[in-house]
Amino acid sequence: MVSAAASGTGKRAGERAVLATLAVAVVLAFAASLLVGPAAIGLPEMLHAIFSGQADIAALIIREVRLPRAILGLMIGATLGLSGAALQGFLRNPLAEPGLVGVSASASLGAVLTFYTGLSGLFALALPLGGMAGACIGVVIVQSLAGRDSSPLTLILAGIAVTSFAGALTSLTLNLAPNPFAALEIMFWLMGSLADRSFEHVWLSAPFMIAGSLLLATLGRPLDALTLGEDAAHTLGFNLRALRHRLVFGTALCVGAGVAVTGAIGFVGLIVPHILRPVVGHRPSALLPASALGGAVLTLAADVAVRLLSPGRELKLGVLTALVGAPFFLYLVLRLRKQLL
Repeated sequence: MVSAAASGTGKRAGERAVLATLAVAVVLAFAASLLVGPAAIGLPEMLHAIFSGQADIAALIIREVRLPRAILGLMIGATLGLSGAALQGFLRNPLAEPGLVGVSASASLGAVLTFYTGLSGLFALALPLGGMAGACIGVVIVQSLAGRDSSPLTLILAGIAVTSFAGALTSLTLNLAPNPFAALEIMFWLMGSLADRSFEHVWLSAPFMIAGSLLLATLGRPLDALTLGEDAAHTLGFNLRALRHRLVFGTALCVGAGVAVTGAIGFVGLIVPHILRPVVGHRPSALLPASALGGAVLTLAADVAVRLLSPGRELKLGVLTALVGAPFFLYLVLRLRKQLL
């Protein structure tokens, strides 16, 4: 009994150490995002620009260009990591990621339609609003297809169906674009980027991301129970249908709002939970906050990297995460195949 208690205490201390380390990494990555850019601004100038309230060039660059970009990178990375960990815990599949339930594809379609119809040129927030509307419609369709008491497999199939159909409609929109410049603008947006985002995008997306994150943060104990099996979770008093609703709508709010303002940034929700799972002892309730912090670190670091790797014509963030994430995904597939043989 004493050794078991000591082991549990040791595990909690290890988890707290991991969270503290990740929190420090988030602060460092956030600071790097504010410091790196075409204009050379040092740490004292950065701090002065944030807290002084003056309106010189350095202050404008930090407050109006880099700060909203860094805040969005932190929020989007955190929500992608959190939703990826929650989905992998619910589906009990390490290859699950936020786009699996159709939210990313339907949000992309909604935003692309604002390009196609010309609404994006009428007012600045038409693009993110269209993306969030697409995400909401997509998640309602997924829930309707999945049914009230569906299994995780049914939810996956419904998400794949919505993703495929939304992707086909996006391709059709590109094919029917009125001119090549419109098609090129759509393609660039679909690649995903934090560049040229303002505080308008932050204020628009933040309430949805916060609400979605709060929903997903409540899933720790139910997901812990689910690791013992669905019957055990039912016996412990957890309603799996309510759990699924909170999971899907929380993911829709988080990922839909993120895709609506930045385009698709893939693989963060797949890579981060998988790397951190062994570190926190494979416990979903511990993995959720760790993945949120890890997702923020990865997204901020990748955004700094795109500025350093291609300072002239900035590489798109979604392209870089795909270049890193696709080989990692293949590694996971090969490793799982070896385990099954």
